[in-house]
Amino acid sequence: MPNIAVVDMTGKEVSTMELSDTIFGIEPNTAVMHDMVVNYLANQRQGTQSALTRAEVSGGGRKPWRQKGTGHARQGSTRAPQWTHGGIVFAPKPRDYSYTVNKKVRRLAMKSAFSAKMQAGELIVIDAITTDEFKTKTIVNMLKAVGSEKKALIVLPTIDKKVINSARNIQGVKTAQVNELNVYDMLNADKLIIAKEAVDKIQEVYA
Repeated sequence: MPNIAVVDMTGKEVSTMELSDTIFGIEPNTAVMHDMVVNYLANQRQGTQSALTRAEVSGGGRKPWRQKGTGHARQGSTRAPQWTHGGIVFAPKPRDYSYTVNKKVRRLAMKSAFSAKMQAGELIVIDAITTDEFKTKTIVNMLKAVGSEKKALIVLPTIDKKVINSARNIQGVKTAQVNELNVYDMLNADKLIIAKEAVDKIQEVYA
């Protein structure tokens, strides 16, 4: 089983922790992680884009000139796509881009993401992530102490409004609970910072 150092919010090592081989020690499956990232981005699309076809734009009821004898190409409407103010060919219409992925694939992708972060040295376990007040500086100091000053994903065992609100103003920093984790946010973060209690929950869910 892989071991990892557990630090406190000042960056000082307080203990070590054994991690599950089946979650943090597998060979990351890049293809599956890619599938989940594509799925996540597709599910985020609003799909509200819309444009008018030639049947929907106003005007164009009268034939602009007679069929023959003018020297012009024949035209039946001034709202055909080649005309100014004409309709759009194959106009985009509101649609739902979301789709589901097999449960086994989702689990494998999550395990692959955890293992990839572990192998890259981008996984940080903190004994407890807490703050007594709504204060951004507390989280900023914690991130500096553990060497994470770029994009970070802070994983909490449960909803802690003080931590969440203290971190939300920091650029590049996101917070999530164990049940909200997704492959995209994990791979997008430079550091994955997890509370020790959240690690226990992760191992309980994905073991």
